[in-house]
Amino acid sequence: MNLQAHKNHILENGFTTINSIFSDKELEKIDEVLKNIDTSNENFRKSEDLFAIRQFLKELPEIKDLLFNDNIKAIINEIFGEKYVAVKSIYFDKPEKSNWYVAYHQDLTISVDKKMDLTGFGPWTTKQNQFAVQPPLNILENIYTIRIHLDDTDENNGALKVVPKSHSKGIYRAETIDWNVETEEICNVEKGGVMIMKPLILHGSNRTTNGKKRRVIHIEFSDMELPEELQWSEKN
Repeated sequence: MNLQAHKNHILENGFTTINSIFSDKELEKIDEVLKNIDTSNENFRKSEDLFAIRQFLKELPEIKDLLFNDNIKAIINEIFGEKYVAVKSIYFDKPEKSNWYVAYHQDLTISVDKKMDLTGFGPWTTKQNQFAVQPPLNILENIYTIRIHLDDTDENNGALKVVPKSHSKGIYRAETIDWNVETEEICNVEKGGVMIMKPLILHGSNRTTNGKKRRVIHIEFSDMELPEELQWSEKN
């Protein structure tokens, strides 16, 4: 696992994939926790196409030790930096017959503990007492995202597609993508592998066509303190 090469690839292209981060035994333990989820929780989003848990590490604190194994800790320390901590987490379960399609976009918001008037922060959204805001660009540029794959994922069951290098172009509206200049890459990831990305990279995913599910744990990391009394809502 040449982490320096992966770090260089992320800085230049905005993403990388690393397989074999979790053993079969580790994945079985994670599966066991997920099987016992109380799906009636009002914070959980349910539809025919998607089951999602926001503030995942808060909702299932017992899973944290299973996710933060030695490989993940090495990635955080050596690629991100020793002071990086988890600040946002979501679990996505895209079922076998899912038609869930995600258009190209950047991840432009962070999760915080309250809404307050701060220069450079906005617009704001509030869902079920969860506050999200678009912060200044330097905060977004500082974040790394790890996407832990619990199933084999390719272009037939919604693997992420990305526009390499788009993370270094600031706020980049998807409708302005010039495909004469930009390219698209599909990020296939094996079960037990991870995709790491900068949230400003343009990314999206297609509908599932092969009848295979796709479960992903999405965790964002930062080493920055927010201004004034504002706090990350999920700082772990």
